[in-house]
Amino acid sequence: MTEAQEEAGVFRALADPTRRQILEDLRGGELAAGEIAARFAISAPSISRHLGVLKGAGLVTERREGNRIIYALAQDRLATSVGRFLSAVCPEQIVLRRTAWRPGPQSEES
Repeated sequence: MTEAQEEAGVFRALADPTRRQILEDLRGGELAAGEIAARFAISAPSISRHLGVLKGAGLVTERREGNRIIYALAQDRLATSVGRFLSAVCPEQIVLRRTAWRPGPQSEES
C-alpha cells in the first residue's frame, strides 16, 4: 500500500463522527472495548466495526489483557497524517502555528 493510500484510509476513518468520538474518548488513556461500547447508543458489533476501521487506518492500537481488548490512541499516526496533509495544502500555516505556539527569542525580549 502506498503512503497516499494509507493517508486516504486515515481520512476515511476520520469521516465518521462515531469514530472521531472514539478517538476523543481515547485521548484520556486506554479503554477496553466494552468501555468504549458503553459510551454509545449503538450495538457492540457496530462499535467493533468502527474500532476495526480505526485500527486498520493505524489510528488506534490494541492489546489483549486476559479476555479484554484494550485500545489506545496512536497519536503519532494521526499527527503525522494530518500534518503531512496540512503542509501540502497550506504550508504557510505550519510556520504560523510554530510562531504562535513557540515564541522565539525575539518575542521574549519584547
